[in-house]
Amino acid sequence: MSQYYKKSNNLFDPKSSAPFKLSRSKIDLFMECPQCFYLDRRLGVGRPPGFPFTLNSAVDALLKKEFDLYRNEEAPHPLTEEFGLEVIPFKHEKMDIWRNTFKGIEYLHEPTNLLITGAIDDVWVNPQGQVIIVDYKATSKTSEVNLDSDWQRGYKRQMEIYQWLFTQNGFDVSPTGYFVYCNGDVGKPIFDKKLEFDIKILPYTGDNSWIPDTLKEIKQCLMSDEIPEMNENCDYCNYRKNAVQAKIKHEKK
Repeated sequence: MSQYYKKSNNLFDPKSSAPFKLSRSKIDLFMECPQCFYLDRRLGVGRPPGFPFTLNSAVDALLKKEFDLYRNEEAPHPLTEEFGLEVIPFKHEKMDIWRNTFKGIEYLHEPTNLLITGAIDDVWVNPQGQVIIVDYKATSKTSEVNLDSDWQRGYKRQMEIYQWLFTQNGFDVSPTGYFVYCNGDVGKPIFDKKLEFDIKILPYTGDNSWIPDTLKEIKQCLMSDEIPEMNENCDYCNYRKNAVQAKIKHEKK
């Protein structure tokens, strides 16, 4: 069996008193579908992995390198000046840890004993000393980029969790974060071995008041021996249901 579908590490044990590590993406999974979350974190059966977005990863890596040049100089990036933002990249000894997918910034939520983690893209700081959470996004579309689609609610939750994590770690966090949205321009007459991007900085004012109650719901879900009901809008739940029904029907024949 593929290692991707059956896990044995970092599964929740109701009998354990040790803090349980829970990433930002797993919180989002719970918000999408409690049943898929339970199967993943309690029973070790995760969703099939998606294809890696290597071009997006390349854009992320290049943006980080570029902003780090200005971080080292403690100077504003021309892009933020273009959008009229009085910010500079935040210089901190833990920046590499915060960006590390396997580490990130952490906070132990004592009421649930859940160790919440999240790996950020970037952090800026304004003249008032407030840190600003920044997330990089890459796409290619003919229309202007925005944050108006329903599926982008996950982007907003992501921002809110990062803001919450930094607040819990004692930072003065600006309620407004920014998405650096890179839109690949496919309207050029020739490729000429390069892809050009139109870059927008989109503000988003987060509200992370939902997080504490959601963590309590997650803990209750993990402690239960009952698998949550399927989400009728979940493609994965519907696939599992239809596959089982088709198999039973076929075997009866």
